Amino acid sequence: MLQNIYQLSLTFEQILTLVKQLSDSEKFLLSKELEKETLNKKLTQLLEIFQTDELSFEEITEEVEIARYQIYARKQINQDNY
Repeated sequence: MLQNIYQLSLTFEQILTLVKQLSDSEKFLLSKELEKETLNKKLTQLLEIFQTDELSFEEITEEVEIARYQIYARKQINQDNY
């Protein structure tokens, strides 16, 4: 199936006018798509900001094990209190 791609230059006001003509369900779908795009951009930006080569796999594993131990200890304390 051959798809044609068309581009159209619209102002924000023209787009807004078109959006206002959509049904409520179409507006909802458009909203979800815009939300996904925004979240993806924010996540990409966060990953770029926090990207580092300073942590080794061993350091990450050690921190995970510490967190697991703390969670386990809290569960044990909670069970002992009942």
